[in-house]
Amino acid sequence: MEKLIALIEKGKPFFNAIARNKYLKAIRDGFISVMPIIIVSSIFLLVSAVPNVWGFYWPTEINDVLMKAYNYSMGIVGICAAATTAKHFCDAQNRDLPKNNQINFISVMIASLIGFLLLSSDAISFTDNGVSISGLANGYMGSKGLLTAFICAFATGIIYKFFIKRNITIKMPEQVPPNISQTFKDIIPFGVCLVFFWGFDFAFRNIFGFCFAQGVIQVFQPLFSAADGYLGLAIIYGAMSLFWFVGVHGPSIVEPAISAALISNLELNMAMYQAGEHATAVLTKPLQDFVVAMGGTGATLVVCFMFAFLAKSKEMRAVGRASAVPVCFGVNEPFLFGAPMVLNPIFFIPFIFAPIANIWITKFFIDVLGMNGFMFSLPWTTPAPVGIAMGLGLQPLAFLLIPALLIVDFLIYFPFFKVYDREKCAEEAAADQAEVAQRATQKQAAMNAAFQGKADTASVATGAVAQAAASMAAEKKRAAGQSMDENSTSNATPAVSPAASDDAAASASSNTIAASSDPYAALNGRRVLVLCQGGGTSGLLANALAKAAREHGIDLETAADAYGNHIDIMADFDLVILAPQAASYFDDLKADGERMGVACCVTRGKQYIDLTRDGEASLAFVAQQLGI
Repeated sequence: MEKLIALIEKGKPFFNAIARNKYLKAIRDGFISVMPIIIVSSIFLLVSAVPNVWGFYWPTEINDVLMKAYNYSMGIVGICAAATTAKHFCDAQNRDLPKNNQINFISVMIASLIGFLLLSSDAISFTDNGVSISGLANGYMGSKGLLTAFICAFATGIIYKFFIKRNITIKMPEQVPPNISQTFKDIIPFGVCLVFFWGFDFAFRNIFGFCFAQGVIQVFQPLFSAADGYLGLAIIYGAMSLFWFVGVHGPSIVEPAISAALISNLELNMAMYQAGEHATAVLTKPLQDFVVAMGGTGATLVVCFMFAFLAKSKEMRAVGRASAVPVCFGVNEPFLFGAPMVLNPIFFIPFIFAPIANIWITKFFIDVLGMNGFMFSLPWTTPAPVGIAMGLGLQPLAFLLIPALLIVDFLIYFPFFKVYDREKCAEEAAADQAEVAQRATQKQAAMNAAFQGKADTASVATGAVAQAAASMAAEKKRAAGQSMDENSTSNATPAVSPAASDDAAASASSNTIAASSDPYAALNGRRVLVLCQGGGTSGLLANALAKAAREHGIDLETAADAYGNHIDIMADFDLVILAPQAASYFDDLKADGERMGVACCVTRGKQYIDLTRDGEASLAFVAQQLGI
């Protein structure tokens, strides 16, 4: 096992390079940016479709009103993804360009959006009551057009960088306002993008007879079908867990390749269900969030509670109970690094196999028992059992699937949990014995010192008596002198003794000393941003910093967000802290920080978890990074 882990670790630099790839990052970040559309639209879909499971159907007029909100949000998610992916890809391109010659991301977003419409929509026209109406068919503007959206975003970003980097733009005199100059600067790259997409669309349609978006779907459909099988699902989610086990954020590598399938299959299931067919697609976003990652990557919900309530080890119980609440909401980094699960040979097998077992069980429920696949998307922080029940539309079989998954995960993890518990108990017992031996040594040393003290007392007794006598004589002399001074100054203003004067001064300045002696007072007015992959783990450290700052009376502003969303807000902060699961992005973050004059740092796994649980240590860490 140790050799296997060592072999995997050797490939970590390669995995990190993949995670940092600007194309994969742009897909991931662009995909994350459109998730609110998918989640909010699913609310309307839930209200519309879930009652059907129990035999209730809305009147047609009401159902059409509900579905309009869904169609006008989820139905154009491809358009939105073309813009968001282009924006994030533009941010990556700008890292390679001088600060005074950056690509305008607004222009890039618009160009990408127009290119996507050219490649994915068909013109339609018809006559209604004698009125001629024309428009665009939206069949590929939704989830079916996601792959085309990514392609348009990349093509646009590459074209813009080519022209901006070489200053092939329309240049205006210095007297022209910057916003007007920027408009003219964008004309050439924007025009080239428009002509490129228009020409490509014209050629493609004339050769194949259909739009480019349809062609992309036809090319990738076999891959999507293969990914939805038992072997494909095992490879996808086994790899995701494997990457996480060696400390690389697995979804950053795997998810961009399947993101289009995750959403299109969700919409496909709903279409089949509404048509009265069996919704058979397995590979969907809610399945990944709530089944594969039940309690976080590695399906750690069950094992975290095993740590909290079944472990005999004090350390394991403490880690489990401290991590239980975050894990319930899918934020399991405190447990992954605190247990630890990452790079822990004992948990290698269950960490990889439990997610695979979960998805195989779910596929069995869908293929054999006739359960419909996931049709509704919820926020990934929804507790897994709730997410499963709601995502499956409250089907009766969903309430059988949940306990089945929990039981199987328990059986997979339990033997390995017992081995680890015995190891930790043995370590704690050895530590306790060492502590008992140390205390015995200290007690013996104290006793020896006491005996030595008695001998020393006998030898100095005479000297002590003589010293006492001399002290008494000096006291009498001082008393006589004080009496004479009082007689000579009976009509004078009473003097303040030096001791009293010192006490008054100390009392008067006590508040000032207390205020200035706080070692973190220099953090007043500072701003700290914490970044992780999804914005969940980062909140733990941001909250710990904010709480500790309040206790010290310090005005320290903290914020938490996902990496990829930081470009537009980063310049407003003094320090950016990168969580360990996003460590592979540190070089890019550092480049952004140098460009904006912002300090950046990255944390290690156990270090990060300790900082989230110790406010004083987190303040000290921030002060150290800022050189205070």
